[in-house]
Amino acid sequence: MTEQSAPRRRGRPRGRSDSRARIIAAAVDEFGERGYDGSTIRSIAAGAGVDAALVHHYFGTKADLFAEAVGIPLRPDVDVPAIVAGPRDEVGERLVRYVLEAFEDPDVQRRGVMLMRTAIGSRLTTPLLAGFLSRELIGRIARALDVPDAELRASLVASQIAGLLLTRYVLKLSALSAASVDDLVERIGPTVQRYLFD
Repeated sequence: MTEQSAPRRRGRPRGRSDSRARIIAAAVDEFGERGYDGSTIRSIAAGAGVDAALVHHYFGTKADLFAEAVGIPLRPDVDVPAIVAGPRDEVGERLVRYVLEAFEDPDVQRRGVMLMRTAIGSRLTTPLLAGFLSRELIGRIARALDVPDAELRASLVASQIAGLLLTRYVLKLSALSAASVDDLVERIGPTVQRYLFD
């Protein structure tokens, strides 16, 4: 059987060994130029000179690729829907615990602090992170709530969590830095719960 007539094999799409790095570089350029919502897997693949199937092979979804490209240490788009779908009276505490326990990991904390500092001070990174959070976190929570003001409720939750992370891990306010995860979950969880359901 000649090479031309050989059937195509299933499995990993073909690509040069540097394809993954080129995809990430193209993603950084594309997200920077068009923002999170304006970027597509197809346009990123074109920028990297690869087939879109190869991008999906390496990274899965656009959210996966974005998280890899900018170093997001948590995947709220993956984890939060399961939390919101859990027992309703525990959602607020479970959301706060999820974030704080993740940030107890030194690598997550290091990358998270770096991302927050960069997002606060960069005209490029701020809209990228806002777009990601709007679509992949706030949007998912809002759809799960199914109430008229769901997006506002989800945005209030995001503001509470973002403020907590900023004051505990970036500004390092002494009382917040010294507080235990359990104490913070007990105090902040009911506020998040109220934003969501009251």
